[in-house]
Formats: sequence, C-alpha cells, structure tokens
Amino acid sequence: MRHPARLGIALTLALATAGCSTAAGDRPAAEPKPATGAGARKAAAVTSCGRQVSLAEPPRRTVALDQASTETLLELGLQDRMAGTANLKTKIPAPYAAAYAKVPVIAPKIATGEQLLASTPDFVVAGSADLYTKDRAGTREELAALKLPTFVSAVDCPQHNPPGTTPFELLFSDYENLGKLFGAEERARKLAADQRAAVARAGANAAATPRGENRPTVVFLYSVFNGMPYVAGGTSLPSEMSRIVGAKNAFDDVAEDWPEVSWEEVARRDPDFIVIGDLSERGRPGDSAAEKRGTMTGHPVISRLAAVRDNKILEVPGIELDPSVRSVHALGLLAQGMKDLGHAH
Repeated sequence: MRHPARLGIALTLALATAGCSTAAGDRPAAEPKPATGAGARKAAAVTSCGRQVSLAEPPRRTVALDQASTETLLELGLQDRMAGTANLKTKIPAPYAAAYAKVPVIAPKIATGEQLLASTPDFVVAGSADLYTKDRAGTREELAALKLPTFVSAVDCPQHNPPGTTPFELLFSDYENLGKLFGAEERARKLAADQRAAVARAGANAAATPRGENRPTVVFLYSVFNGMPYVAGGTSLPSEMSRIVGAKNAFDDVAEDWPEVSWEEVARRDPDFIVIGDLSERGRPGDSAAEKRGTMTGHPVISRLAAVRDNKILEVPGIELDPSVRSVHALGLLAQGMKDLGHAH
C-alpha cells in the first residue's frame, strides 16, 4: 500500500561516501548465469518513467528499494548482481529465501540517501516513484548527477504510459526492460509470457459471469487503521483484477489506489463478496485476516451485509494486491474464489 508520507533523514549528497515466470509459490528462482563474453559488456537503453536509462554494461551492484523490486530481480535470477535491498514489508516467500539470503539489507524500512550510497551501487530499482525523494533515497535527478542510473516501475508512472495500457502489461514491460538492461532477455521474456498466460486463464472467468450491471460486485479490504477501512479504489491493481475475472470493484469510482472510507459507505455499496488482504506478517493492529473478519462480524452495520452473514469472504496475501511479480497469484485466487462462491462456472 503506497502512502504519500515522507520518511527518513534528508539526503546530503555532498557528504555521500560513494560515488513468478509464475507466482512466487510456483517454483524457486533460478541461479543467475554469470555475464561473460560479449554479453558482459552489452550496452542497453530503456525509458523508465519518462527518463532515459542507458547502461554501458549490465549492472553488477544493484540496490532494490522495496520488496516488489527485490522479488522481481530474484525471480529473474539476479541475486548475485544485487548490492542491497530495503523496505521489506512481509517475509520473503520460501522459493526466494536462499537467493534473498545472499543480498545485504541496507535498511529494514525505507532507505535514506546515505544508506543507499554507502552500498556503492551502480544501479537502483524501485517499484514506486515516491521512494526517490530528497528525504528518502534522493531524487532521480540528484542520483543522476552522481552518475547513478535509476529505474521505476511503469505501473507507478501513469502519466508516461500509453492510454489504455493495463497494469499487468506494465508489469510485464518492467520485466522485459530489466531483462534488457541486465542481459537477461530470455528469462524476462519467459516470465512475461508465463504471467500473460496466467492472466488469460483468470480471464476465462469473465465469460462465465453475468455481464453489465449484473456483474458481481466486490470490496477489497486492504487494512483497518484506527478502526477505519482502507479499500481498493479505481486506480488500484485490484480494480483491474476485478475486470479481468468479470467482477466490478464497488469503489471503482474513487480515483485513488487505497482510499480510506467509512464502514457505512461499504454497507451502502453492499458488495456481493469481500476480498480481505491478509497482512499478518506486517504485524500492525488490524492487519491479519482474522482481525478484519472480527471487525466486520462485530460491526453493527457491516455484520448485517449478506456477504458477511453468508461468509462470502475470500482471503489473499495483502502484499499481492499491490503490483508485483506475485500479483498473478492473487488474481488466480480471486478467479478460483469466485467459482467457489458460485459467481462463475
């Protein structure tokens, strides 16, 4: 879940010391092949969030500023070319654990510029643009002045993407662009192809569900903070997931990723079913699926909804509801859950 809050110590560049294929549960990431021969010094260039990224050779000391970027690089088998990771929100899945153990953790939470540059990186990757600010890792312009190229997921750069491009296609373009920069094109193409196939399988659901206004409606409950629900809005990945499987996000009209709403508004929209994002491993109050269920069943209004009374509730890993290499797994759970609830056949 992306928040606009700015954390960390202000970056003082003058004092810097240094110049899942399928979802994660399906199989382990392979060991990377060492860059040798002509491919070891292959120049590459891509556009990332409106900036040209040109590399004379594949990166050897990459820092991933968030969990989504870390897991993408691990899925591509690039752990031996990583100098650091940061901002882990949940446990790394077992298939990535051995590869992740090779990567230094430069910051348990959001990395500062000092922490980033102390790891002497030659490339930086982030899933969201707000990790590149003066009081976080430093702006992309500041890092470029230090000859440090940066990459941002296309999913977080809507202003630079062709109209109508889906979030999943943007994720797949990330894989392909990173594959080009690292000289891992074949692995990246396979990952994108496998995940496109997974999206197509989930999309088969749509043909078996009612059309138009009769589509089943769904609320995605991400977190409960200070008693208030945060749900998927119209710009979130779950909205696209809903479209793919033939459902309608009940909060599609809210132009935010994860807006705070009221329980009364959830009740007013009266969804046919509810998807809970389980964030148990994050450990904050209200994060677990059990706590969210308890809050709903104990609420004087929400407890009366048919979706709650009849237990039309699905649980998925919360981290998979934000764009990442694991998101196709949540999409598959959504498609299967709709079948189990009788919304598709």
